Amino acid sequence: MEAHVKKSLADWKEEIGGLLRDIDREYEQVKKELQIYSYKFSITKQVVQSTVNDEIIRTIREMYHKPFEQKFTQLKEDIKDLEEKKKVFQMFVDKIDKVNTQEEHKPFTAIQ
Repeated sequence: MEAHVKKSLADWKEEIGGLLRDIDREYEQVKKELQIYSYKFSITKQVVQSTVNDEIIRTIREMYHKPFEQKFTQLKEDIKDLEEKKKVFQMFVDKIDKVNTQEEHKPFTAIQ
């Protein structure tokens, strides 16, 4: 493989590595927030189940339970999306590494 191709692939891999690091940081932040809302949602659910007064139950559901449930659900979707992004961009890195490990004397062929 020619030097300019190797350099271009190395630069591209570095760029993708930066994207992966950004995704990892966002993933960790969302994971922390998901943990918080998991507790909040669970606690409000338990309180509602232990309360007999319908008016208080209604108030708790409106003020806490429904918003926490919505946020919890959204964060779970965000985590799935970030996991998919990590997987996809990692495939780029893996494919670049595969090309780089091919023997130097073999002509380049597209990886499928």
